[in-house]
Amino acid sequence: MINQEMSEQNPLKILHKSLENGLGKGKLGVVMAPAGVGKTACLIQIGLSDLLDDKDIFHVAIGQSVEQVNAWYDALFDDVASRVQIADREALHSKISRRRVIKIFSEGGFDAARLGEALDLFSKHMNLTPKTILVDGFGWGETSAQIVPELKALAAKLDAELWMTATTPRGYQSNPESGVTPPCDRCASQVDVGLRLEPKGSHVAVYLVKDHDKVNPYSEPILQLHPETMRLKSGIEHTPVPKMLASSYTLLSGGANGAEAEFGACAERWGLTEANYSFPGRGAVRSRGLIELSEEELKLGDVSSAYLKAHMHRSYPDTPLFRRVLQSIWHQVNTAGEVFHVGQLQADNTARGGTGWAVELAKHWGKPVYVFDQDRHAWFRWQEHEWVEVATPTITRDRFTGTGTRFLNDAGKEAIHQLFENSFGPLAR
Repeated sequence: MINQEMSEQNPLKILHKSLENGLGKGKLGVVMAPAGVGKTACLIQIGLSDLLDDKDIFHVAIGQSVEQVNAWYDALFDDVASRVQIADREALHSKISRRRVIKIFSEGGFDAARLGEALDLFSKHMNLTPKTILVDGFGWGETSAQIVPELKALAAKLDAELWMTATTPRGYQSNPESGVTPPCDRCASQVDVGLRLEPKGSHVAVYLVKDHDKVNPYSEPILQLHPETMRLKSGIEHTPVPKMLASSYTLLSGGANGAEAEFGACAERWGLTEANYSFPGRGAVRSRGLIELSEEELKLGDVSSAYLKAHMHRSYPDTPLFRRVLQSIWHQVNTAGEVFHVGQLQADNTARGGTGWAVELAKHWGKPVYVFDQDRHAWFRWQEHEWVEVATPTITRDRFTGTGTRFLNDAGKEAIHQLFENSFGPLAR
């Protein structure tokens, strides 16, 4: 009974009611969204919904850690449980945890054969019979046209449903014929149910763009959810959103002197993961989580001088070194859910310096972006077409950018410290 009450609180129950025949055994559902919009939370809500219905699930996480995935399940379980009176919450949590297996694969190390081997192993030793297989972080590269049908065949053999996530480029709409967006469009015929997530102000809209043979890329959203928990938007103002473990968050930065080094130092003190993007020949102060980008990777973030001048309203040095700096900034922002910058806002609404390009990219891509102005000793958030002063913000996305000026002063340093403390609590003394 308690399981049923909690299950009904799960927003994905509404999704199941929207689907005419559910997903179905051996069928594939894909959650499509740009980076940082909530695909992982949505997938885990699907898993949690099935766990509460007494179904075994097998969760594949590619390029993540068991601790990160467990933290997601724990946080979302606590969120749902907070709205239901449960006599023995720990017993229920323990019960559903026994029905869940999390398997980690490295990027490039996942295919149907390896998944089949893992499923056989857990079936023999844990008597696990998953009715739902979740795959988070699949790259949808050139080999996906071969791998995806094999994954569906494996799911069909187990009488299981298959759900996967797909990171889509920003600004792409669903194909009017297939209902799906790149990069999973190369497997469009294999997708039975397609969900598209889009950020809409303070919530995420969920569109059912494909329901088996019915394709409707221009449908109205079926759900409005909180961006972190995928909780139904209604009523969230009265219930606090659970905090993830600090270790589940990743700082994306450049590891340079000043603001970036301070962001990195705070990430390390609070126990966050770091990813510092650099390139050969550029010295980085932060070596923790250092990622040296190749020339091919750098070119992904290439931008013309004319485009840069049009958006930043000023010229930058046209040198190979500075071009690589701007290209590396693209990587810092591309997969981030939100951006924090410490420096100075200018009269034309841009942020001063080369790292101001991170702010412009965030604005262009519609990501939440905050700037601490060291001269005015205040935080500002970009809203519509202007900067609005706000209180010290909170880091809410599990991948976020921290960048800013090399000339960090005491006010800027304190602002970064307060940002982390506001987000993850004071450090233990």
